Amino acid sequence: MQANPDYWQVNPASTVQAANRGHYAGIWCGRKWPQTRSNHGIGWIGDRFAHISGIVSHMAVPKYQAFLLPVLQFAVDGDERSNRDTIEAMAERFAMSADERAERIPSGRQSTLDNRVSWAQTYLRQAGLIESTRRAHFRITGAGKAVLANPPAHIDASFLLRFSAFAAFKSRVTPPPTSDGATTPTVSLPTIVLPVATQTPEEVIADACRDLRTHLATELLEHVMQCSPAFFERLVVDLLRAMGYGGASTSAGRVTGRSGDGGIDGIITEDKLGLDAVYLQAKRWSGNVGRPTVQEFAGAMQGHKADKGVIITTSEFTADARDYVRTISTRIILIGGRQLVDLMIDHDVGVRIVETHVVRRVDGDYFEGS
Repeated sequence: MQANPDYWQVNPASTVQAANRGHYAGIWCGRKWPQTRSNHGIGWIGDRFAHISGIVSHMAVPKYQAFLLPVLQFAVDGDERSNRDTIEAMAERFAMSADERAERIPSGRQSTLDNRVSWAQTYLRQAGLIESTRRAHFRITGAGKAVLANPPAHIDASFLLRFSAFAAFKSRVTPPPTSDGATTPTVSLPTIVLPVATQTPEEVIADACRDLRTHLATELLEHVMQCSPAFFERLVVDLLRAMGYGGASTSAGRVTGRSGDGGIDGIITEDKLGLDAVYLQAKRWSGNVGRPTVQEFAGAMQGHKADKGVIITTSEFTADARDYVRTISTRIILIGGRQLVDLMIDHDVGVRIVETHVVRRVDGDYFEGS
C-alpha cells in the first residue's frame, strides 16, 4: 500500500514523541496540509494508513522550535511565501482554535502565534535555510532544500548549530570571509551559549522579569514587616497618594495616629478638590485579619459618616472577612500583603529603578518604498 502524497507521512521513530507534543513529526509529502479535527488525526505510520486518535487536538500555542520544520516545509516548492500566509498555514497545521490564535505574548503587543512563527523564520534565515525576498516575504534556499531532501524528524536550535552562519549568529561573531568572498564553512568560535530550548527571546525576558519581580516582592514584604506600626501607617498613605488619590497636595493625605478611633489610621481625599475622603486602616500583622476587625472598622466609618474605606495588611484576610465586605453598603476595599507589595512596585513606593533594558525592532514603515 503506497502513501497518498496528499497526507502527512509520520516518521515511525518519532510517533510517540509527536503524540506527546500534540502534533505529527514527519515530512510533508504533498500540496495539502494534513486533515485534522479537534481530537484526532490522519496519517501514515510506516507503510500503513492510520486514523490516529488523540494526536492532534487543541492545545497551547506550540513553542517556536516546533515551527522550524513546518515553516521550512511550507516553502519547499521554492515559491515566495508571505509571513501572513505562513502564520495562517501554521495555525491550520496545528489545528489551533480561535482562542489559541488570539493568545498574546506578555507585553500584549503581538499574538503568541505571530511571535513564535516569526522567530522560527528568523532562526531559519540566520541558518541560511530561507532568505528574505522583500518586506515580509521569503523563499527557501538551496541549503534549505538540501535539509528537506533528507529530512530530520524535527528541527531545533541544536540542529541549526551545525550551520556556521547560525553558530556565528548565536555567538555574535561573523565568520571570516574566504578569498572568494564566501564564508568559510567551519570557523573557530568562542563558547556558544545555546538558546533556551523552547522559548523566544521575548519569552526569556518576560520570564526573567517575572522572576525578578517575584524576588523583589518577597524582599519588599520582609522589609515592610520589619518597619514600625507608625511607619507602616505613613507607608499606606504614601501608597494611596502615589496611586493618584489626593492630588499633588501633601496635606491631602494624613495619618491620624489617634487611639480609640475604631482603627482609623489615616484619611486621604479621593480627588484633587477634596470632595470626598477615603478612610484607611493599616494592619502590620503576621496573622490573617478576620471579620471582627473589619466590622469594627466599618462601624468607625459610620461614626464619621464615611462610605469609602481601605484596609491594608501585611498578611491576608480570612474568607469570612471578604464575604462580609460584599454584604454591607459601605464600600471597603481589602488589600492583602501580596497585593500591597505589587502596588508598591507598580507605583514606585519603597523601590527604585536600577537598570532599564530597551528592546528595539526594525521599523518596516521607514523602509517602505526603499
